[in-house]
Amino acid sequence: MPEWKKLPLSLAELCIDTTLRCGQSFRWRRINDEWHCVLQGRLISLKQDPTHLHYKLSWPEKLRTQEHKPAEDDCVLSLLHRYFALSHSLSAMYQEWAASDSNFARRATAFTGIRILNQDAWETLVSFICSSNNNISRISQMVQKLCLHYGPYVGKIEGEAFYDFPGPEALAASGVEAHLRELGFGYRAKFIAETARIVSTERPSGWLRSLRNPECPSLDAADVKPKETPAKAYGKTPNYKAAHEALLELPGVGPKVSDCVCLMGLGWWESVPIDTHVWQIAQRDYNFGKGAKTKTLNKVTYDAVGGHFRKIWGPQAGWAQSVLFTANLKSFAEQAAGKGKGLKEEVSAVKVEVEVEETSTTSVRTQKRKTATTEVAVIKEEEKSAETTTRRTRSGKRVKTSG
Repeated sequence: MPEWKKLPLSLAELCIDTTLRCGQSFRWRRINDEWHCVLQGRLISLKQDPTHLHYKLSWPEKLRTQEHKPAEDDCVLSLLHRYFALSHSLSAMYQEWAASDSNFARRATAFTGIRILNQDAWETLVSFICSSNNNISRISQMVQKLCLHYGPYVGKIEGEAFYDFPGPEALAASGVEAHLRELGFGYRAKFIAETARIVSTERPSGWLRSLRNPECPSLDAADVKPKETPAKAYGKTPNYKAAHEALLELPGVGPKVSDCVCLMGLGWWESVPIDTHVWQIAQRDYNFGKGAKTKTLNKVTYDAVGGHFRKIWGPQAGWAQSVLFTANLKSFAEQAAGKGKGLKEEVSAVKVEVEVEETSTTSVRTQKRKTATTEVAVIKEEEKSAETTTRRTRSGKRVKTSG
């Protein structure tokens, strides 16, 4: 049995119970007060006390009979450092944001320890394509389905199967769009399949990596000290705006999705995703669009809100935004007020509806069709309004804040 290791880390620097369920990543699952997820092909488990983060590694079943190098412990620790961006002092950043913003100072007190996750760019891209007109619980279900049907199997914990996230080639295969529609993805099925095709066949190898902030190494250990950054290899100087614009060329990617990928998948921490919650915060607390009743933004207003927050909060504006975003979620606000009964129901990672053996592909698809039929009415209604609202915002057209 793998042994728990521990890392000195206070709840003020990282609170996993908040960070892992506030809408950044959708694959972490909580089992018996422990959090589990596959990162870089490794099944990682986490738990926390007031002074330490505890972690352990469960080897993929196909590798358990092989001999492993002791250095793997150091590799996992390095992975966690990069994933949680632990080189940055969160307490110091909170103090800076509070000093420059009285609203942040007032609201952030009950929401300490919220860090921006430094995730795989491809996973982040597909996950936030799924986020269009959606909620955290349902996005989690969709992401779990992608892993179950197209990702490589890694192992089990407490009888629950865990899979890694599928790569672009797997989601670009023939029949994927139709199958995703059967699984309840609706119009998002087309966006996922087409984006996978473009990334895997029309963009050069390493294209997504070339958009990454070179000061923020990816989860791939080989990127910690690269001999040559991907950006230099393509003869480009990477920056947030260029990455944001490049992502907008993909199907299903609007300004908000692009900013989510820039922030949580590419390390551009000045990126401020503006969805309905952040737009509400901007109106209520920062006097944007006073009296506006619409839930949509035009491009000029979207850019102005992001620019305003970057001016207040500085180069990690996206981190500060995530704190206020979390505080604005009803269930988190209720928890902070001592009324958190509904928290787990609304935003915890959702277990896939049907437990199956990873080898029973045919039976999985049959059982999944049953759960997909319950979503048909919702999907059809979404398709009417959302099929035409996810792209092209440079001309100043109205921007759907959810995408």
